[in-house]
Amino acid sequence: MPAQAELYRMVMDKHLCPFGLKAKALLEREGYKVDDHWLKTRAETDAFKAEWDVKTTPQIFIDGTRIGGYDDLRRFLGKAVPDPKALTYKPVIAVFAVTALMALATSQAAFANPFTIRAAEWFIAFSMCVLAILKLRDIEKFSSMFLGYDLLARRWVPYATIYPFAEALAGILMITHTLKFISVPVALVIGTIGAVSVFKAVYIDKRELKCACVGGDTNVPLGFVSLTENLMMMAMALWMLAQ
Repeated sequence: MPAQAELYRMVMDKHLCPFGLKAKALLEREGYKVDDHWLKTRAETDAFKAEWDVKTTPQIFIDGTRIGGYDDLRRFLGKAVPDPKALTYKPVIAVFAVTALMALATSQAAFANPFTIRAAEWFIAFSMCVLAILKLRDIEKFSSMFLGYDLLARRWVPYATIYPFAEALAGILMITHTLKFISVPVALVIGTIGAVSVFKAVYIDKRELKCACVGGDTNVPLGFVSLTENLMMMAMALWMLAQ
């Protein structure tokens, strides 16, 4: 007979608790029979919280014992609970993995061969564009984090706002191989300044900072990956210049 679990979660006309759904799915995957209790109004929710002296829902009970919320359930089941403050390279890995596949797919569509020189060029250009989009999602947060280490931005603050637009412009022009007299110097300048800034902050000053490369609201550490982004821009600019 499967173990019994009780779940109390908010299911309202204008709000469906996502963590309640996650908790239910996790319990069922682990083989529990779930007695699913819906808290359909704010009054019901507040009364439940007061009764059990808890601040949040969902709340899970197993064999009559209160386990707690979704994170508590994961701990109870021996699952990892992500630390929101932990440093991670996942956002950058996701960007580079997807842009690499995009470049290979585009090359396949254009030349019936995914492994071409243009695929390598597109990978860098697509990456520049996607990284620029992530910065532009919240340019204020990006610029605040960027000002923590970029040498030019610290001397001329408007550059922190200009940077993602310049990166996007260079990337778009590099995709099409047009207006190289604009894309090449822009990519070379921002890439060089960025590389020098990261190298100084991380390897000379030994500062532990977060990177603004994927926007100003992530926990990507400033370091090798950030340096790689700038070196890729420099390499692309020099390659196109040589052509």
